[in-house]
Amino acid sequence: MPDWRYKDRGHTDYYLLSLDSEAVFSLKDGINFKKSPDDGKCYIIYKENGELKACKNQCKHQGGLFIKDIEDLDGRTVRCTKHYWKLNVSTMQYVNPPDSFTQDELDEGGLQLVEVIVWDPWSADPQDPQELQEGEVTVTYLTHACMELQLGGKKMIFDPWLTGPAFARGWWLLHEPPADSMERLCMADLIYISHMHSDHLSYPTLKSLSATRPDVPIYVGDTSRPVFWMLEKSQVQLTNINVVPFGIWQNIDEHLRFMILKDEVHPEMDTCIIVEYKGHMILNTVDCTRPNYGRLPHNVDLMMSDFAGGASGFPMTFSGGKYTESWKADFIKNERKKLMNYKAQLVKSLQPKIYCPFAGYFVEAHPSDRYIKETNTKNKAEELNALIKKSAPGITTWTPKPGAVLDLALALMSPSRKAITDPPSGTNIYKDSWDFDLYVDELNRAITAEIFKHKSWIQFYYNWAGFKNYDLVVRVIETDEDFIPIDNGYNYLVDFMDLSFPTQRPTREHPYEEIKNRIGVMRHVVKNGLLWDNLYIGFQNRLSREPDVYHHQFWNHFQTELPVTGPDWDLFLQQAPSYQRSAEPQGIQTESGSASTLS
Repeated sequence: MPDWRYKDRGHTDYYLLSLDSEAVFSLKDGINFKKSPDDGKCYIIYKENGELKACKNQCKHQGGLFIKDIEDLDGRTVRCTKHYWKLNVSTMQYVNPPDSFTQDELDEGGLQLVEVIVWDPWSADPQDPQELQEGEVTVTYLTHACMELQLGGKKMIFDPWLTGPAFARGWWLLHEPPADSMERLCMADLIYISHMHSDHLSYPTLKSLSATRPDVPIYVGDTSRPVFWMLEKSQVQLTNINVVPFGIWQNIDEHLRFMILKDEVHPEMDTCIIVEYKGHMILNTVDCTRPNYGRLPHNVDLMMSDFAGGASGFPMTFSGGKYTESWKADFIKNERKKLMNYKAQLVKSLQPKIYCPFAGYFVEAHPSDRYIKETNTKNKAEELNALIKKSAPGITTWTPKPGAVLDLALALMSPSRKAITDPPSGTNIYKDSWDFDLYVDELNRAITAEIFKHKSWIQFYYNWAGFKNYDLVVRVIETDEDFIPIDNGYNYLVDFMDLSFPTQRPTREHPYEEIKNRIGVMRHVVKNGLLWDNLYIGFQNRLSREPDVYHHQFWNHFQTELPVTGPDWDLFLQQAPSYQRSAEPQGIQTESGSASTLS
């Protein structure tokens, strides 16, 4: 009699779903969808020649639900309802995108689905909650994902993005931080930075901080790609960065401690945090898709998480095929609704005493990104909180305004508005000025860099990037602000099968992507060895592809796995003549007249 067990992590058996003999016998050959009557969670059981395999019905990309794939003729594939990823349940391999994830399979055993779950690390050395005094623990919202926590005699700040853009020049702060925000940051006793994305790790903000407090203690998780991998290149002088292991309490004083946890979907970079003061827990899941493998503490005093959506170039920056304006609008509307329902269900399941949606207050403010601003609609915090109140009326919700203060003691004594002090009347809530030119001019200085006078920079750069042996041909085109190819810009092909640079697309059948990048941002990224999330998440490119398949290996490499040490352009300039000769026989196409030859 079969049974399933989660193979690869954890410490204890956790029974997910029981099937009696009749239910097992009634399973049809092929794919079976099952739901637990206890908690409503969904599973997939695959039957072939009397053998059974099982997995959770949850996509590893962003947690979407799988349904039957109507295009599958063999009865082995399911399709995710979020981004149409496809899983072959007979092999537990994702087939769209190809060569991406492997689904975690439940082991065979008896009549129950069994999961070996992650031990709850926060239960180590449990602390009984002590009574809090008014003003002892306060939480002040500054902007986006930046919160100031007063915890007894200590001040802790989350993810300070207080000035400048994020993702090159694609994201700008929606909310105006309080006028004394930078002063508050400089007075912090400790800072937590959740991950390397620039709306959380803001080098313009940290540059200002370092001028006053270079030794302020900053804590980050021990991710495989270091959070501060760009610190030396940034020339920001910070001298007290602490990389801490996951799942271990970090004691600050006799009452205050915190623990950093990693994300299952993006363990290479995403983290979340539990802060505990006198036994009272604050949970901040930040941008994690599935923090701590889905295991989180229940009934915390305060929970905060992202909510808005829109943190991707897909589908707004895509064209061709199905990507009509009406298709994009329908997709975005459905995605936001799914995210809203997921967040509401998560909050309901965890039952925090207070919930605050944050980390979604950005805007595509630059005039050249008006199209993105108008089409990339986002969830509203007020609507999510209303949904939570409807399904879980016992949870207090907080829609924060810049400078608003939550007093945790008052909130726990009597959940009401008196626990929240809003900013004074007349306070400017929304930003109306962003110093665009200051930051855009800095990016555009890369356009005239010496390296781009030698077309062999292309070969040097992609050799440095180190991505090859993958069947994909990409055309990269430098454009102006409106994504029109520039007359003297580069326009070239890269065949990643053998890392060659042909003048024409190969005669073999091959997947193809065309990527148009704003010249200033692309050259800034290349020159500094930055990740391509500045282009993709920052809406600084336009894409088309044939066939319409997401190439996970390619994008994952250029968005998260580029070498930590940037290209050695000094060496390149010394070797430029020899590189030029080695590049020329491959016929790198560079000049804009080639715009008319695009396929």
